[in-house]
Amino acid sequence: MFSFSETIRTDRAQTMNSIERALAILLLMSGGKLVSATTLAERFGVSLRTIYRDIDRLNALGVPVEAARGAEGGYRLAKGYLQPPVALNRNETAALLAALSLFRVMRVMPLAADLEAAERKLIASLPTSMHKLLSDADRFIGTEPVPPDIFHSGTKAEPTAFWQQALDNFMIGLLENRRVRFQYFNPSRKDLKEHDVEPRGAILDRDLWYLAGRCVDTGTVKTYRADRIKDCAVSGMRFRPDPDFTIRDMLGGVWLNQAMRRWEDTNQIAEIRLSDWQASRLQSDWYYKHAVFEADDENGLIMRVPVTGLARLLPLVRWLGPDAELLGPPELREALLADLKTMADKYERVA
Repeated sequence: MFSFSETIRTDRAQTMNSIERALAILLLMSGGKLVSATTLAERFGVSLRTIYRDIDRLNALGVPVEAARGAEGGYRLAKGYLQPPVALNRNETAALLAALSLFRVMRVMPLAADLEAAERKLIASLPTSMHKLLSDADRFIGTEPVPPDIFHSGTKAEPTAFWQQALDNFMIGLLENRRVRFQYFNPSRKDLKEHDVEPRGAILDRDLWYLAGRCVDTGTVKTYRADRIKDCAVSGMRFRPDPDFTIRDMLGGVWLNQAMRRWEDTNQIAEIRLSDWQASRLQSDWYYKHAVFEADDENGLIMRVPVTGLARLLPLVRWLGPDAELLGPPELREALLADLKTMADKYERVA
């Protein structure tokens, strides 16, 4: 027979919502002793299936619940889980706000949903006095988005579900040491190609994500633009991570330099004769500084760069002006000549 206190406890348990019950289960397990699912179900007046869902919910929130099987089995929290509350001062909170502001301006980022959950947990762990400061963050901290790069075509992409999927699954593969498979669009070939990749890292450059991974077919580390990846999925194939790899070794444009060398093997090469002044301007550009510059017999320089599209090279030559000359390939010279004739016709009509 239930005592009066047990009856009250059962009535209150039945009116609990899932969040309240999960928190109560968390407190019961904090003593370090095993608590069986049957005991929990009886205490809160719910079914075993409901208790299993509550335990799964705690695991999904990052709570390390250990399960022991057998007649004496049950659940308990991993040793050392409960930590003292996070205590940030005002300056530390402001620094955190500035960092979060940078993340929010990104149009797409890996594991975006998980970042939102982590932010909520972090806010909940802060002193109440800091909550208002966090809630008012948008009033006094702002970040301008990266503006379009009109000088370089194809460097602006609108977020899509495939883009977010590629970032999320690539990161999951990286964390779990599992390969990812996806289709990759190469704009110079206008086709989709299947890739099997061991994730190594990710680079954010000018509002675009580049994913670095070891291509299983070639055995080399390549970079893939995330917005050009379609149907990215984490496979069941595991791999051993390279202990010597660090994404820092690919920064400073190293990844782009490596990509441009590969493009030289598969694309036509454009040659542009430049003056020393023009060459120095291009050698300071984030993209063209990775082209090949060689001395010219006419006291200038010749820049050799892979042809990745007319929309990039023809505007460049027009911008460089009459001191620059596009030497080849012939079809590019013909396209440039047609453009220049059209421009000349317009000015002649005005004259």
